[in-house]
Amino acid sequence: MPKLLVLGDDLTGSNATGALYARFGLRAVSVSAPLTPSSPCVRADSGIDALVVNLGTRHADPARAMAAVRAAIELAGPVELTVKRVDTTLRGNVGAETEAVLDAAPAARALVVPAFPDAGRVTLGGLHLVDGKPLAESPAARDPLTPVRSSRIRTLLGPAGGRTVTELSLDVVESGVDGVAGALREAGEIVVCDATTNRHLSTIARAAARLTTEDGTRWVSVDSGPFGVRLAAALGLAPGRGEVPPVLAVVGSITARTRDQLTETEQVLDARYVDVSSDRPDPGEIADGVGALLAAGHRVVGIRAVPPAPGVPADPVVAARLPAVLAEAARLALARHPVGALYASGGDIAVEVTKALGADGFEIDTEILPLAVAGRLVGGPFAGLPFATKGGLIGDAAAAVQCLEHLNYVLATHPGRKPS
Repeated sequence: MPKLLVLGDDLTGSNATGALYARFGLRAVSVSAPLTPSSPCVRADSGIDALVVNLGTRHADPARAMAAVRAAIELAGPVELTVKRVDTTLRGNVGAETEAVLDAAPAARALVVPAFPDAGRVTLGGLHLVDGKPLAESPAARDPLTPVRSSRIRTLLGPAGGRTVTELSLDVVESGVDGVAGALREAGEIVVCDATTNRHLSTIARAAARLTTEDGTRWVSVDSGPFGVRLAAALGLAPGRGEVPPVLAVVGSITARTRDQLTETEQVLDARYVDVSSDRPDPGEIADGVGALLAAGHRVVGIRAVPPAPGVPADPVVAARLPAVLAEAARLALARHPVGALYASGGDIAVEVTKALGADGFEIDTEILPLAVAGRLVGGPFAGLPFATKGGLIGDAAAAVQCLEHLNYVLATHPGRKPS
């Protein structure tokens, strides 16, 4: 049976959300209601990880919307996580459909996290903002069929079937996983969470997953797409069918922008790195460090150069030989461990890694973002290895995350070279 059931209220939003789950390594299938017991997607042997059902209830009356939710949940059968996908501007029957999902899972609590930072939708002080404006002042307030009358999410949820509603403020979210877990433990049956960045979404997801592990808490996610994906990953429901191998990142740049990008990978993807300084240039030792991180279960691991201490100038001799050291460490890690894809940041790093792996070149498949491309290695013992490269100063804080997520998607959906 599917691990996840995602209930959308319109086709385009449902399909877009299915694409997000696919990028995280889950086999996602989008269908439109009504489902029937004979639908192939609800069979035990369907092989589907995330079943995304478009209920078509965006403009329906609340009673019909609730009935559609109940029918889909009943036909889908037991799943490990139910997600009520809502519009990024909270149009439609948000309150009624949330209530219906909770009615079908009386032991569960709801996490309402509709922020979609990449699309300019954030939640602050319990208010939903669209491109920096309160929701009630956005075009959604003038929708001819489903105008949104309030910016406060708690108000849009309505009576919520008499359930208690708690608002989790941004200062709590920014306190980290421990702080959020403590607040969630004391919160009501429905928790509306502030979030303005993808990092916030990951923090909330990891905190919620901790309560599932420690207290047995069952969650329903009410979100616009990106939070539910992160909650599924935090609960261990990704990467989907079978064993999807991890990704290795090799980063030689020591710029502030690169550091910000790597911090984002740690927060969003739970990436972990072996730090390489001028006094630790041994490739074998670095590869052993990669092996330890892989053994600990991390799916994104990396090797990164660290800058000298403040006030200490970089040694040009060390800087010149570091790309070759990192490249050789990457070769050893790939030879020793089941790594499925490689990400290189910095032009000199990409050149040295390609050379160390004995590749003839790089077959380009796509451009992930300007000056960041992905494809596969051509020639040599690692031919076919999915590979992405990005300039060290290219992109915003989320650029490295985008590259790594792309590789994870490739590994989950188009398996190629088997890792050694």
